[in-house]
Amino acid sequence: MSKLFDLTGKVAIVTGASSGLGRQFALALAKEGAKVAIVARRVEKLEGVKKEVEALGAECYVHKCDVMKSEEIKETVEDVKNHFGRIDILVNNAGLGWADAAENTSDELWTTMMDTNVNGVFYFAREAGRVMKDQEYGKIINIGSIHSTVAMPGLPISAYATTKGALLMMTKALANEWAKYNITVNAIGPAYFPSEMTDNLLESGAISHVIEHTCPMKRPGRDGELDGALIYFASDASSYTTGQLLQVDGGWTTV
Repeated sequence: MSKLFDLTGKVAIVTGASSGLGRQFALALAKEGAKVAIVARRVEKLEGVKKEVEALGAECYVHKCDVMKSEEIKETVEDVKNHFGRIDILVNNAGLGWADAAENTSDELWTTMMDTNVNGVFYFAREAGRVMKDQEYGKIINIGSIHSTVAMPGLPISAYATTKGALLMMTKALANEWAKYNITVNAIGPAYFPSEMTDNLLESGAISHVIEHTCPMKRPGRDGELDGALIYFASDASSYTTGQLLQVDGGWTTV
């Protein structure tokens, strides 16, 4: 059974890996034996994550990339393939979170959200998918949200929820299109987990009140509680699973 989740020899790209969930995903993959390419805009923070990955005995490659720039994405995927010789796993984690009333959402904010949370995910999947198609093997894991399927009373997240809903349909469509190439495409839908993007929100009294009264487990997620879903989708344990969204939300979307 242990070999079912073994990633020894596999090559993974993790976007948005300079902090938060991206860092956790890189470490989780490294623990299972994967070689990891970590990608983000802040190279200085990536170097710190690289040291943590290498301390686990895994090979790590750092590459600067802005997911809002398709040319940088193409260059990144090409460089990772040239460095490692292949790409087996893509974790599309980079994203932007923002809460603002729909009527106050500027064109600039809307465009930035779409460019980061939708376009960047598609472009990375497209470029990695080309490599995986030639290999006839690949695992793409998109990081969605509970807001891929639900909104939240009192929280103005129309722009954010729209991008995460789009990501869910993208996951299904790519899964359908690429299944014949032995490429699986799945998504993880986290509730609220501690990260650089959510810390201020989680520390606010308003969201704590919502979590206590809306989430059946009455708490946010904890470090490591997404690792199982990630490794399942990244490994051959999920060889017959594609186009799925796995909500990791303490039961939030059951009510």
